[in-house]
Amino acid sequence: MEEEIELRQYWEVLRKRWLLVIILPIIAAITSGVISFFILQPVYQASTTLIVGKKAEVGQAAAQMLDNSVLQANLQLAKTYATIAQSRTVEQNVIKDLDLSLTVAELDSLISINPVKTTEILEIQVTNTDPELAAAIANSMTQEFSKAVIEIKKVDSVSIVDAAVTPDKPVKPNKTLNVLIAFVVGLMASVGLVFLLEYMDNTIKTSEDIEKLLGIPVLGVIPNYTLGKQG
Repeated sequence: MEEEIELRQYWEVLRKRWLLVIILPIIAAITSGVISFFILQPVYQASTTLIVGKKAEVGQAAAQMLDNSVLQANLQLAKTYATIAQSRTVEQNVIKDLDLSLTVAELDSLISINPVKTTEILEIQVTNTDPELAAAIANSMTQEFSKAVIEIKKVDSVSIVDAAVTPDKPVKPNKTLNVLIAFVVGLMASVGLVFLLEYMDNTIKTSEDIEKLLGIPVLGVIPNYTLGKQG
């Protein structure tokens, strides 16, 4: 019973300032939408995947595929290859190849290189506000990395699994998610603000407030009659 009374009181607090509860999240959602749709630049991501390894004879291919030690060695080497791919030498060659107006540090911040788990595949990801440039950088990275790793590690081949293509959809911002998050955060803030205002409001409004404040029962209440104007 007490829980029902408390819930009713909470509901009354929210109902009393319902306009604030509604308006604040709507304003937050609209603001987030304007920023996401009209201010933030869309960011695109292009990726390419490749395999680095030694060539195998046709008769040895099946045997090597079953050779777990070869696979484990290539998995360990993938980490080394990732370091080579994101080296200053490779990135400088990419900048020269594409005639980019970027420093090595700026280009490096756009690139992410990850060995795909439990495989020998290396993935190169490039993010940029220009989708065509993102794909061009990813493919140039593959070419320059191939040259570097063959020279440094003396490997026989670098096989491209998937070349980078121009992305048609941005990876961020997620406009719908941003608006939804802003609405939820605005709703939480509005509810918190309503209860804060209620807590700071010390005025007496009902007979129940008098009983709580003075600890004595209310003997009578003067009704508030609204008199119409007499013509």
